[in-house]
Amino acid sequence: MNKLIGDLMETSGVGFGTSGVRGLVEQMSDELCYAYSAAFLQAVSSNGEKFGHVVLGHDLRPSSPAIARACATAITDAGLEIVYAGALPTPALGLYAAKTNSPAIVVTGSHIPFDRNGIKFYRAEGEITKADEGAIRNAVVTIPNQFEVIELPPLSREVGDDYTSRYPDYFGDQSLVGMRVAVYEHSSVARDLLHTTLDSMGAEVISLGRTDQFIPIDTEAVRPEDIEQAHLWAQENNFDALLSTDGDGDRPLIGDEKGKWFRGDDVGVLCAGYLQANIVVTPVNSNTSVEKCGWFEKVVRTRIGSPYVIEGMDTSAAEYKGVVGYEANGGFLLGSDIEREGRTLTALPTRDALLPMLALLCMAKEKGLLLSELPTTLPSRFTASDRIENFPTEQSHRLIGSLQKNHDQAAALLAPGSGTVAGVDLTDGLRVTFESGVIVHLRPSGNAPELRCYAEADTPERANVLCQSCLSRLKVSANIPG
Repeated sequence: MNKLIGDLMETSGVGFGTSGVRGLVEQMSDELCYAYSAAFLQAVSSNGEKFGHVVLGHDLRPSSPAIARACATAITDAGLEIVYAGALPTPALGLYAAKTNSPAIVVTGSHIPFDRNGIKFYRAEGEITKADEGAIRNAVVTIPNQFEVIELPPLSREVGDDYTSRYPDYFGDQSLVGMRVAVYEHSSVARDLLHTTLDSMGAEVISLGRTDQFIPIDTEAVRPEDIEQAHLWAQENNFDALLSTDGDGDRPLIGDEKGKWFRGDDVGVLCAGYLQANIVVTPVNSNTSVEKCGWFEKVVRTRIGSPYVIEGMDTSAAEYKGVVGYEANGGFLLGSDIEREGRTLTALPTRDALLPMLALLCMAKEKGLLLSELPTTLPSRFTASDRIENFPTEQSHRLIGSLQKNHDQAAALLAPGSGTVAGVDLTDGLRVTFESGVIVHLRPSGNAPELRCYAEADTPERANVLCQSCLSRLKVSANIPG
């Protein structure tokens, strides 16, 4: 049975978001996951790439192993071997794929609720681009009329071992001696690997909040209960830092000694500065402190989503050295090799949670600062973000189209009392700069029916008020309860 992937997208509701394929678990049938995997393998081999195996792994969602079996069946039917990594962070699989010059498939829904899931695809060079997504969408694949998914093969330990040795080798195995670091483990696939890495760098590690129930940690919209819990843990445990990640371990959640969570874009600027990067590529929703700090030769702004950051890094790496990227969710990408004291950290053009965590810990120790003091080295620009769930994407686009045309309406709805509209950026969604200097950015989520709001101001309090009051007005205008 031949199927065009574009048709399957329309009929199933499972399609590409900001990073990978996403959909409701009930929509992700064995046949659909088989088809997407077959289309990906077809796309990566169409330009003559030669490879003998495919790296396969997944997160800890209840639905992930079953989806991985369907993907494994497609790999086997394509005549390829499987290197099964098991439950490991996405960047660990990306790193091993690059090392072995092979593609990788990762079953993960990242931070979205457990009733949804997804699949991420990697070439040997890194995460697939938007052009690759187009090739997959246009692929015609053959789905067997009747097939049984295969069992997953034996686990390969080599994939995880390569990743756990990467950062101790670069930063030094004594670089965190004397630091007491807590890990909020929850259901993160990175929880054991993170503990091992911190321990191998000399830190004293405290394990907190481990659970077998999947918790959708969103590093851009931290849950109130996680904010409160972090403060309680800080009072009880006397740590120097509190670390966690989203479900697939590619976005960091970093808390200071007081249990206050860092903003992801602050983490990105600090990490880029510590690595002495020359060129920084980041989406349009990231804090403007990256330009205002004056630390970098050039800042490149993109649409939101790691594929766009990767494209920006690829373009920059052709001309510059020291190219990095980051997103407002804290995920950090290396577009080129980075050298430090005679050691080289090889490029890893996919989001990674461990690198920014370890960079900030090393920075604090080397400067003799508390983790809470690191953001004070940045310009006074603060961001807040949140979202309205169950906000239809079509409705979001209609709203943005209306506000784009009517600046008076935009000022009244987004930030009343902030002055007239001074500038509008349509790179991704609607990002409005007001006469007072505050910024409000609306954007439909690429992964779920949600409308996200990002706000930026000179104080954290003002940014938070801007964000929450804007969302409240949007709910009223859209007749959404709460």
